[in-house]
Amino acid sequence: MSCLSWNWKGRSSVKIAEGTEGTHEKRAKALHRRREGAILRRHLLDKVPVSGRCDELGLPPTVFYRWQKELFENGAAAFQGKSRPDHQAEQQRIEFLEKKIQTKDEVLAELMAEHIALK
Repeated sequence: MSCLSWNWKGRSSVKIAEGTEGTHEKRAKALHRRREGAILRRHLLDKVPVSGRCDELGLPPTVFYRWQKELFENGAAAFQGKSRPDHQAEQQRIEFLEKKIQTKDEVLAELMAEHIALK
């Protein structure tokens, strides 16, 4: 089993074992995204200049602008509701319950009709 690692300008090294696409890879991706978000946030909200921030982090400005482009292109997805994987099962349950209610309504209507007829 080989390991992939990267070192970003001597700051920190994250190692992910190849073939373990579980928590390690998800955690590394989440950390990377949070880090990107924090860098973009400082620029967009705190008005920190791109050149100064990139120099401070040893980050090429092209990478920063690529992250910014991805944010603007995919940012709308953050505001959309999360889709549920069991949407089809949920729809089937709704249909079943609606049919059940309809059947009960029909039975009640018959009982009311008989009750009125008996009066």
